[in-house]
Amino acid sequence: MRIGIFGGCFNPPHKMHLDIALELIQNGYLDKVIYVPASNKYNKPGLVSNNHRYQMLKLMTSKYPMLEVSDFEFQEQLKYTYETLDYFKKKYSNDEIYFIMGADNLDEFDTWRNYEYMLSNYKMLVIRRDGTSTIDALAKYQKYQHNIIITNLKAIMLSSTYIRHNITDANINKYLDLDVLTYIKDNHLYEKRSEYEGNN
Repeated sequence: MRIGIFGGCFNPPHKMHLDIALELIQNGYLDKVIYVPASNKYNKPGLVSNNHRYQMLKLMTSKYPMLEVSDFEFQEQLKYTYETLDYFKKKYSNDEIYFIMGADNLDEFDTWRNYEYMLSNYKMLVIRRDGTSTIDALAKYQKYQHNIIITNLKAIMLSSTYIRHNITDANINKYLDLDVLTYIKDNHLYEKRSEYEGNN
């Protein structure tokens, strides 16, 4: 089985996050996707609690048996991406582990902790984005190109920041799963702009 690890803050999770996972599966890149929300220990301003983001992801993925959510990074000690990938490789020792990233992440991947280790041991599934070229990045990581897969998927330009700033907009429902939107409203999330401004 090919398992994709999809990390991020998911603050909140929105339809782009869902569409990327489903399209990777539908286009034959993966058999399963596991969302791994980052811990509050990253101290990003405005990051709602681990539990809120976990519950929103569970609601968004509940209809799709090939999608899962893991709280692995919600631990006492801060976890780096390579540790997360190693954890899932150990847990699914007979399967292939892929890391899902945007083209913008690939461009700066050499700033990540143990990036060469990850490029050597795991396959990277890169989602193309408008305005971001992968040519320079592929040249930079030339000896690891066998583990870098530039997909034919292109992410729509949608950010959690935009959703937080427009959460009261009547049309915001087109960007969010209905259960997630209900959860946000019931729990009064993102109501005070000063609490989350500047957090991507």
